[in-house]
Amino acid sequence: MRTGRASRKDYLDLDPARIHREGAAPPAPEQLTFTDLGPELNEVTFIVVDLETTGNKPGLHAITEIGAVKTRGGETVSEFSTLVNPEVPVPAFIASLTGITTAMTVTAPKIAAALPAFLDFVDPDSRPVLVAHNARFDIGHLRGAAQALGLDFPSLPVLDTLPLARRVFTREEVPNYKLGTLAGFCRATHSPSHRALADARATVDVLYTILGRLGPRGVTHITDLFAASNPVPAHRRRRAYLADGLPKGPGVYHFLGPRGEVLYVGTSKNVYKRVRQYFTAAETRGRMAEMVDLAEKVEAFPTSTAVEAAVVELRHIEKYDPPYNRRSRRPNSQPWLVLDRKPRTGEPHIRVARGIPNADIENCLGPFFSGAAARRAKELICLEAGLREGGLQIPRATDFSDSPCTIPGHVPGSAPGQCVLPPRGTANPVEVASRRAAQILAGDVASVWEHHLALIRKLAAAENFEQAAIERDRLAALMGAARRREKLLPLWRSSRIIAARRRDSGWDIAVICWGRLTAASFCADAARPALPLASPQTGTRTNAAARPPAGTPADAAVRAQTSTAARAEPSTAARAQTRVPAADIPRQAQLLEQNAELVDRPERAAGLASSEETEILANWLADPRTRILEHIGTMPLGVPVQGAARFRLPANLRQLPRNK
Repeated sequence: MRTGRASRKDYLDLDPARIHREGAAPPAPEQLTFTDLGPELNEVTFIVVDLETTGNKPGLHAITEIGAVKTRGGETVSEFSTLVNPEVPVPAFIASLTGITTAMTVTAPKIAAALPAFLDFVDPDSRPVLVAHNARFDIGHLRGAAQALGLDFPSLPVLDTLPLARRVFTREEVPNYKLGTLAGFCRATHSPSHRALADARATVDVLYTILGRLGPRGVTHITDLFAASNPVPAHRRRRAYLADGLPKGPGVYHFLGPRGEVLYVGTSKNVYKRVRQYFTAAETRGRMAEMVDLAEKVEAFPTSTAVEAAVVELRHIEKYDPPYNRRSRRPNSQPWLVLDRKPRTGEPHIRVARGIPNADIENCLGPFFSGAAARRAKELICLEAGLREGGLQIPRATDFSDSPCTIPGHVPGSAPGQCVLPPRGTANPVEVASRRAAQILAGDVASVWEHHLALIRKLAAAENFEQAAIERDRLAALMGAARRREKLLPLWRSSRIIAARRRDSGWDIAVICWGRLTAASFCADAARPALPLASPQTGTRTNAAARPPAGTPADAAVRAQTSTAARAEPSTAARAQTRVPAADIPRQAQLLEQNAELVDRPERAAGLASSEETEILANWLADPRTRILEHIGTMPLGVPVQGAARFRLPANLRQLPRNK
């Protein structure tokens, strides 16, 4: 199969593909006859239709004009055009766009009379093909009006010239696929003017130009034309049987290649439904289309809860490193900013570290999503603290717009509010710069926010948008890392969190230790007691009563063995589903905790779970539907009121051009 954008434009899969139903056998190859191709295109009657509306949703008060052209073999057979009284005023914007005013529609027939007249023009018994540019809009309004009137809209084949144009015309030929652009490129004899009949006539010219291009590529019959307009080729639709038998609940799925290699890892609340979408027009990503064509099998790993599925997905991506996953492939390489001393001179400097000790999290800034974001934040901290950071040390003009200095003894004898810190572009004394940088890294970012936001607004007001975007990206990187640490730190400092969230007819329960999901289960509402829960590491049933007493040497040996196994391979959380009354949820949560994976406090930050996993759990805990059943930790589960979470960039500054 040819690849690349140009070859995809040239390649047309004209094989018909039937819709696959779950449980049916994969379609076998069959020999088609000429009668299966349907009528030739020069024998097909096309009804090209266009509507003008008030902008309301489909119904009795939306359509203001209907225009249609009946054509066959390149010749116009007849035309239909009528204004429609929507019985509501035409908005001024619509009137200025189309030229159709409320006064023009007052004497026009209502939709109750106009729609039957249009259906008589269509003559459904002759089995014509309805054509429209963006047919979902026009045909949707016609169906909506028919439904509101209690009429049966004829079940006729519908052809949309919009996806056809995308298959036929390249971006080098047309900048977009609007009807006016296509009509100009096709040298249509009628120009679209936002009036129904004129637009329908222009669509006719576009349609026949498309047919002229598709003819040499084998599109000679009506079935060929519908196959060419389908964004999903037949060979991909026929592979929908790969989704058969997959669970219809939460879980993780793997697309496997010809050698059994994992091509892609995904997750969904309904695995079967999500995997099936890869074989339909719902999947628009080019890389995913390539992956689906290569896949030979789909494996599923059912989970009891959606949050467990999201966590297992991250662990599987880290374990298998699938080539078609773009995010989360290096979850343990997220950088931090650390205040350190240079080895030779002993001067303070900020370095980018890929890992830090667990005890130093409060004094380091991170984790960042990328090294580029860490470097942007580092530049800003050095500027704000007056910290000398390598380079040629070329002095720059001092910027005295900074906030007043609040560090005691910075300038001896100075009155409060008279000194500024720092004069941007110059270096402060080592002690002052080091102290200020440490404060920012520890989360004291309020003054940085106020000063730097004022600088960005000043640059934007002076129309220096490029520099404003650079400063905006620096500030966003700094504040984003500060907010992320505030969100994750309570979980990293908690030895045990047990929480439950109401879902449908039961409760999702999760056990979290040191930022890692160690067990999860779904407890459905019922009257009978729960069964023993599954071990999250092995998937086998365990008996909590068989454990050695806490604090004994035997218990220490069990914990050491379990912790070693947990680090050897990413574990999946418990998948047992139990049915319990709602009043027993705390008891079931305690039982789940007794059978959870045993982990010790990590020596490194995010040592037991990636920052992304901990962030998923933090978002789950912050949901208003979640209830905390037990919490053991040195910090409350929340973010500081005066922390970085209270700062958000204004919308007008977020819209500045992105700095590359």
